[in-house]
Amino acid sequence: MKSNAAQIIADGKILGWFHGRAEWGPRALGNRSIVADPRRPEMKEILNRRIKHREIFRPFAPSILAESTSDYFEKSHPSPFMTLAYSVRPEKRDKIPAPTHVDGTGRLQTVTREANPRYWQLIKAFQILTGVPVVLNTSFNLKGEPIVNTPANAFNTFSKSEMDALVLENFIIEKN
Repeated sequence: MKSNAAQIIADGKILGWFHGRAEWGPRALGNRSIVADPRRPEMKEILNRRIKHREIFRPFAPSILAESTSDYFEKSHPSPFMTLAYSVRPEKRDKIPAPTHVDGTGRLQTVTREANPRYWQLIKAFQILTGVPVVLNTSFNLKGEPIVNTPANAFNTFSKSEMDALVLENFIIEKN
């Protein structure tokens, strides 16, 4: 399942990711997320045009395997709640341009296997395919709507958006 979902992302498609209990707080942390390929510079514009419809200056977040943080960022302290912005190492900015802000930072989420095993496995599968231990993460909602909370919310949001695929617990749904 995770390798199939990782392949969808690596192919440049946009994936709705719904699993387990909803997060509580100001950010989507891998249970109610829209996930995309961070290596594609155009992905920020694609997400804004096709799904989020928000101001172009607003950055998207990188979710990174916690054990790879210091490889991509100038700090390695855990940031599991996407509340800290770290400078992306200059030599890695071209590897993850989509979630790198114009000032060279990323408001990252460090993901551990213990805290969110399924999301960690998705990022790990993406790393195995691409060599990059990072995915672009944004909240699973459309402009003006709350983050999805139920499977029905997730499916309805997926259906009326231009997302390419949806992981809904143990199922993958793709649009043709």
